[in-house]
Amino acid sequence: MVAADWPGADPAWSRELDVPSSSAADEPGTVRRWHLLDNGAELALRGLTPEGTLLCVHGNPTWSYLWRSLLAAGSNPARPWRVVAVDQLDMGFSERTGTFRRLADRITDLGDLTAALGLDGPVVTVGHDWGGVISLGWALSHRDQLAGVVLTNTAVHQPDGTPIPPALRLALHPAVHRWGTTTTPAFLQVTHALARRQLAPAVRAAFRAPYRGAGRRTGVGNFVADIPADASHPSYPALTRVAEGVRGLDVPALMLWGPRDPIFSDRYLKDLIGRLPQARVHRFEGAGHLLAEDRDIASPIFDWLADSLGPNGQFTPHPEATAPPNGQFTPRPEATRPPNGQFTPHPEATAPPNGQLTPHPGGAAWEPLWAPLTSLASGTAAGDTAVAEMAADRHTARSLSWSDLEDSITHLAAGLHDAGVRSGSRVSLMVPPGVDLTVVLYACLRLGAVVVVADAGLGTRGLSRAVKGATPDFLIGIDRALAAAAALGWSGRRISVRDLPAARRRILRVETSLDELTRCGASAEAADRLPAPAPDDPAAVLFTSGSTGPAKGVLYTHRQLAATRDTVAATLGIRPGARLVAGFAPFALLGPALGAVSVTPAMDVTLPRTLTARALADAAAAIDATVVFASPAALRNVLATASGLDPAGQAALARVELLLSAGAPVPAALLEEVQRLVPAASLHTPYGMTEALPVTDISLDEIRAAEADAAAGTVAGAGNGVCVGRPVHGARAAVVPLAADGTAPGDSPVTDPGVTGEILVSAPHVKDSYDRLWLTQRESVRTPGWHRTGDVGHFDAAGRLWVEGRLAHVVTTPGAAVTPVGAEQAIEQLDGVGLAAVVGVGPAGTQAVAAAVETEPPVRRAGPAAPELAGRVRAAARGSGVEVSAVLTVPSQPTDIRHNAKIDRTRLARWATRVLAGGRPGTP
Repeated sequence: MVAADWPGADPAWSRELDVPSSSAADEPGTVRRWHLLDNGAELALRGLTPEGTLLCVHGNPTWSYLWRSLLAAGSNPARPWRVVAVDQLDMGFSERTGTFRRLADRITDLGDLTAALGLDGPVVTVGHDWGGVISLGWALSHRDQLAGVVLTNTAVHQPDGTPIPPALRLALHPAVHRWGTTTTPAFLQVTHALARRQLAPAVRAAFRAPYRGAGRRTGVGNFVADIPADASHPSYPALTRVAEGVRGLDVPALMLWGPRDPIFSDRYLKDLIGRLPQARVHRFEGAGHLLAEDRDIASPIFDWLADSLGPNGQFTPHPEATAPPNGQFTPRPEATRPPNGQFTPHPEATAPPNGQLTPHPGGAAWEPLWAPLTSLASGTAAGDTAVAEMAADRHTARSLSWSDLEDSITHLAAGLHDAGVRSGSRVSLMVPPGVDLTVVLYACLRLGAVVVVADAGLGTRGLSRAVKGATPDFLIGIDRALAAAAALGWSGRRISVRDLPAARRRILRVETSLDELTRCGASAEAADRLPAPAPDDPAAVLFTSGSTGPAKGVLYTHRQLAATRDTVAATLGIRPGARLVAGFAPFALLGPALGAVSVTPAMDVTLPRTLTARALADAAAAIDATVVFASPAALRNVLATASGLDPAGQAALARVELLLSAGAPVPAALLEEVQRLVPAASLHTPYGMTEALPVTDISLDEIRAAEADAAAGTVAGAGNGVCVGRPVHGARAAVVPLAADGTAPGDSPVTDPGVTGEILVSAPHVKDSYDRLWLTQRESVRTPGWHRTGDVGHFDAAGRLWVEGRLAHVVTTPGAAVTPVGAEQAIEQLDGVGLAAVVGVGPAGTQAVAAAVETEPPVRRAGPAAPELAGRVRAAARGSGVEVSAVLTVPSQPTDIRHNAKIDRTRLARWATRVLAGGRPGTP
């Protein structure tokens, strides 16, 4: 044993200890020699009193070296913690006992060790792999000392009737087991290869050090053999005791997870969440089984300890700023809602004045999302069309009246309930917007089920990652989605939209269909059997676009969904009876909640640019539309195909009163062109995000006024970004000033004109939390009462918000932070230039600014711009206060797959870095 050869581990931590054994595997009086890494002596030498002890237990075939980052972090004098990382007997550098130690023995062994160490409370257990089960077994036996539990990629239960993971089945196979785990180092090598960040040679050597030679790997083989594959296994009772006992642990818990784990998949995480519902959970996308090697786990663990541990050494509830409980953001007081139930446009007076920086006060009023729908179904409008969808032949494909819609929802909800969908069940909806999706969405919400919505626009990888991370209990989809579920291994019992032939059902493993469930639920007593969700129950997990990294699941409660409805209605004046063409999926689903007649045009909603002018006009004519919602990409294609409109289509669009576009910045020039198609409409571009839809609102007339103010310089702060208007009804907005390094480190929101910073919002309709992303959630609410959006911008003296880009896209030049949007807008005004993007090249803090532009007509190949164009681009950017070092041209900008409008600046920056370093341009 040469501790000096363990990179990242202080040799002083290494110690050995003789421990009397009480395990049934040993004879009475047996003493076992343990090895452990322990920073206790170091803390004592430095005169530091630890706040508690982290008891870290490794799995198979690692050893205490896995926890070296926690040992180092525990020595921080600001928050010292003793960290005891054990080598289990027959593992690491502990004694080779010559006995076969079962799970119950290992739990006893750990108790013997802690008794010999004299550990008292507070103790927080930390476990990985099968060390997680053993650490939890110790926790259940030492509740008087236990203060909390931390788990990384582990499991305590194997569902009945399901096989253990394939990798473990192979390792247990009689023909492979001894050879793979003991005779050769194959099991070690495979485990080390699971690190998603390849282990450095010295680190890999350290992990192998205790297991050189077959004689030192007996414990590795025995550990695998002790996996309880089924109820007949000798360790199954002990595993069951731990699994069921965990349900009674009422201490704080933290689960850190690597989803790319072929052994402990997300289904095991879901099981643990069910047993420890109080746990904070964070999934590190891209990380795998050896999470401690793939990601920094020390920082989140010690942040969690700091959040949870009070000054007296007792654990206290998490402060509101770190993880808001359900109901942190509540709807505005009932008194602000018009008494007649009609919603009026957002009055100017409700926009908070500069300096009003308190978060939204909240309130208790709540009316279920579907209340307007139910009201219309029982009133004089019951027979009128409520929801429709268009066919490619320009005719209405399907429609339901308000009463038919209500009946369909009630019957399906009853059928789903009888099929096992319960309050809290997660139901992934893989159904295109239209009649079917409307019915199943509202049916699930009525039951209190949590709908999971991740659209196909995320792409196959992004969609699969989202669905697997959400671990739905049920998956309802069209054939294509069900085929993907079968091929990609998505979880959840499967329900088809339509009845399928028996053979097809077997292939797709479909249990039933929406049609069948609706028939089964069609009874007079159906409504009486439906449970009623509470306002603060989880209602939906909606996934972001993934334009700045892996798509994030955003959790909403029923109260927050209802507040979204009320905010949209009050801000935009959408009243019951409005007629809405929804070319944007969220509004297709919100229509019935607004009491608006809704129609989905003939298009692929996952590809907004597939909306044509004719399809839009046909949909508008079908319901005599008063409102249209379409994304910028959709509007561009509508304009490009406008020549195909006939007089009837032109007339239908001329009757539109309100047109909304969001999802990406909408240039005023685009709106001006759209205005000619809908001459009677007021054009609005709400600014928002999946976490808060919407945040602000602005009309075309207000955009013109803001741009005039910017050009004239008459209003302080006007310009340098996209003006998105003032906060919507019931919302507050502010910024936290940006530092020179491109971060927004403060927690004091301001609205002073011209101060650029991260945009914050507080409103009743802001999301509850990020789903299973505790660290992301913690950062987003670190300013108490506010959601930090990740966008950057500033206010002008008139109280209007100007968006300057994403915090992640800020360029950090020497001594200054550069936001991209202002310079991009200036460049896009040049003749012969289409879309422009400004990105940083080089190390943070010393970055150079590069501009990538589309030309008109487009260039055939990407690469450095011609000198004349480069000069004009630099001059335009300089006029906005930005010095551009390099100018590149691209045939088209890379955009995120979902909106087709947001430029993927992260991808573009990587490409520009490669090109400017002399690499082949290729395609960005």
